Order: sequence, then structure tokens, then C-alpha cells
Amino acid sequence: MSADGRALIIVDVQPTFCEGGELPVAGGNAVAEAIADFLESHRADYDLIVTTQDWHIDPGDHFSEEPDFVDTWPPHGVADSPNAELHPALIDVDADVSIKKGRFDAAYSGFEGVDDDDRTLSEVLADEGIGAVDVVGIAESHCVLQTALDAIDEGLEVRVFTDLTVPVSPESGAAARRQMAAAGVELTTS
Repeated sequence: MSADGRALIIVDVQPTFCEGGELPVAGGNAVAEAIADFLESHRADYDLIVTTQDWHIDPGDHFSEEPDFVDTWPPHGVADSPNAELHPALIDVDADVSIKKGRFDAAYSGFEGVDDDDRTLSEVLADEGIGAVDVVGIAESHCVLQTALDAIDEGLEVRVFTDLTVPVSPESGAAARRQMAAAGVELTTS
């Protein structure tokens, strides 16, 4: 199968990372709504829609009572909790594949997770003939960054829609964009 398909990867758009969640990113709810709006008119542009979710069961020292917000974090994305589900704005997205990551580790990248059939994101994309991905979601400075970099490492053509993602801070977002651009990610708007 030729790898000429395009996928949209929606990274960690979960209430846990939005205003009111355990690890909120300012602008998270607005990004969720913007992604939903984008999909209303662009669903047909994609051969595959993939969502990723932090789905922590026992991620070890990723969780901390005294987090440093670099390597350790307050509990978030707890498996089977309401805030670990997809954001309500995405209820009608009808994703083709859902990747859950971080069951027993930190897992920033969607490529560290598996679907319900225990396939990795790499396997899913290869099975579906995907050669290019557009990456959106939360947070640009962490999980979007790592997913985009891993997609480059997989040999995929990668775009990040900067208007459909949000960083933890302006500074971390700028640093992430520099890192992605240096790796060959195309930074554009939707």
C-alpha cells in the first residue's frame, strides 16, 4: 500500500488539560471548540482521524504530590475518569482511531500509546497508508511537540496548525515552535 494518505492527529484534547481540569492550559477549551469547528468543514480532507489521550493508570513518578512541572506533575488524565475522556466539543468528531498513552509511564508522544487493538500509532498509520499528518491539540509545548517530532522520526510529512493548539506558556510555545521547525515540521495555520 502506498503511503500517500493524510491523517489528522488530535493530541490530548481532554478536560484534564482545559480550564477547570487538573492540569489546565489557558485557552484549552477554545482550542477544543476551534478543532471541532475546523472538522465540520475539513473532515473530508483526511483519510484518517486519530485522537490521543493521556490515560494514566499508574504512571509511576510522573505523578507527584510536590510536582516540579518539568518531569513530575499533579495527577491528571486518570484512566476512566470523566476528565480523561475527550473534550465534550469533540463528541461528534467520530474519530477512526483512539490512541491511549501513558498507562504506566509518562508518555508525552502519541507514538507511545496504543489503540484498542494494541496497535501503536506507527502501526495504525502504516496500516492505513498514511504518509502525511497534521497535528493539533494540547499542549503545543509538550505532547503536540513530542508527537510532531516522533512523526518526523517516522519519516512522515508533518504540519502543525498553530491556531489549533496552545502551549503551556508563550515562552514554552516559542521554544517548541523553534524545535519543531528545526526538525522539519511545517508550522502553518488551518
